[in-house]
Amino acid sequence: MLVVFALIALALFLFATEWFPIDVTAIIVMVLLMVLEPWTQVSAQEGISGFSSPATITVLAMLILSTGINRTGIVQLLGRKMASFAGTDQRKQLAATIGVTGPISGFVNNTPVVAILVPVIADLAHKGKTSPSKLLMPLSFASMFGGTLTLIGTSTNILASDIVARLGAEAPESGLHAFGMFEFTKLGIVVFAVGTLYLMTVGVWLIPKRVPAEEDLVEEYALQEYLADVVVPANSSLIGKTVEEALGGDELDIDVLQLIRYGEQFSEPLARKEIHENDTLRVRTNRETLEQLMDAEGVQFAGGPRTEDDLHPGEEEPVLVEVVIPSGSFLVGENLASSTFRQRYDANVLAFRSRGKVVRDRFEEIRIRVGDTLLVQAPPDSLTRLVENEDFIVAHEFENVTYRSEKIPFAVAIVAGVVALPALNILPIVVSALGGVVAMILSGVLKPNELYKSVEWNVIFLLAGVIPLGIALQQTGAAALLGNAVASTATFLPAIGVLWVLYLATGLLTSVISNNASVVLMIPVAASAAQSIGANAFAFVLAVTFAASTAFMTPVGYQTNLFVYGPGGYTFSDFIRVGAPLQLLLSIVTVLGIAFFWGVRV
Repeated sequence: MLVVFALIALALFLFATEWFPIDVTAIIVMVLLMVLEPWTQVSAQEGISGFSSPATITVLAMLILSTGINRTGIVQLLGRKMASFAGTDQRKQLAATIGVTGPISGFVNNTPVVAILVPVIADLAHKGKTSPSKLLMPLSFASMFGGTLTLIGTSTNILASDIVARLGAEAPESGLHAFGMFEFTKLGIVVFAVGTLYLMTVGVWLIPKRVPAEEDLVEEYALQEYLADVVVPANSSLIGKTVEEALGGDELDIDVLQLIRYGEQFSEPLARKEIHENDTLRVRTNRETLEQLMDAEGVQFAGGPRTEDDLHPGEEEPVLVEVVIPSGSFLVGENLASSTFRQRYDANVLAFRSRGKVVRDRFEEIRIRVGDTLLVQAPPDSLTRLVENEDFIVAHEFENVTYRSEKIPFAVAIVAGVVALPALNILPIVVSALGGVVAMILSGVLKPNELYKSVEWNVIFLLAGVIPLGIALQQTGAAALLGNAVASTATFLPAIGVLWVLYLATGLLTSVISNNASVVLMIPVAASAAQSIGANAFAFVLAVTFAASTAFMTPVGYQTNLFVYGPGGYTFSDFIRVGAPLQLLLSIVTVLGIAFFWGVRV
């Protein structure tokens, strides 16, 4: 038990500090469990069992199905209809955001739903003269509400169902069984209704306007002091050199954004463009480096752009956009210098927002994490490539992105079949989901070469890595020990009070580590605690599942929070201010709902 607790402590530390990506941490823990088999009682076969777990395979299939839905453009279509309904009324915008996001998230994995809707909602806000900050946090929260509606709403539910089924098979007297497709939908509807009411009243008052309603990214990122125009005089040593030869070295933190010659503007690619006398170079750099350049090369400062319109006057397509880094992106764990991002997309990064902090210079060597936001300048064709790449979430909607809209009926019918077959007890969810993948390929909703790109492999490795940790907890008796510790609160609390304590503990744990890791750790504990006090084990594991699926208090508690963190301009404390009261409210509502629908006592 001590060895397992030590490994759990290591896992919690690595998850919280993000020294390694969370999937790498999960694999490290999995390997350590197998290496330390004499103490952890996890054999090699059990250690790798997460890869063949029905939960892992089901999540893999659901990610592919979600991509198929995305390829048809149906979510974007619903988003546009939502925008036309909402107009410029902030209350309507908020109601439409929640009303569209929640139900969709019940049937399509909520993480890609938020990734798709971030640009739709951001544009809706700006066009309606509303701060995007007022809508993007509710977008993330509504997707979590929606994830509680069905078994397939989130990977957390699927994983929890698999763990509960395994515990039920090991201890039939516990009465535990895999979740049905709509088994907890009635409670999910209650959570969705209460959460919506909170966001429409208290939430809208608590959420700050971090991003101006009038979109100007130069002003939002306070780039005025980092953008400058310099003129190349006749005596400058830069004349005759290419932009790359003159200013492309690593020793200077300078990006040349444009070259202006006799009124004509040249953007990317500029690396091989030769510098002539009287050329104006528009550069991104700090004041200290600019002064060094002026002293060394004789260039003359000629002011600079103060707003986005100054940066790109009269251009039809926006060439300055925010790009959010989702999980699974090739940039995660890399830095801008090593990733060749600039060369791949002919793009300049003007600023870097990570965990609420904006960096405007010397960011080439910063390690990129999930949820980081890059302020990117690129030509329209490069931006289209960024939009169509699963490695990025571009926080602006583009008209020229093509979708397979003619396949919408097929995609909807396939997802309906995937939901209906397990609900009617005709097929297990894992078989139904895999069948849906095959159907999407045969119907042309997805192309065969898109299958592997559709899977967020870091999620799959995370699941496969943490599942053995739950096995170790169970087999060493560590889960029973923790369960008894939780059960000891029954000496001064009723059973429903113990259930509430368990919900709060899971919620706090999920705020600092992955929600999937939380259910792996807490469901065995919940089952043991229920057994110790003679309570309804199903009620206890359901409380853990809901608590892990609704992590509002920190931006790192749930992946969708990270997706809106940068585009919403939020600080870490914003999530605590808005999310903590909501988490407390839903802890009470959920626990009372469980007691009402399923009962706390056996």
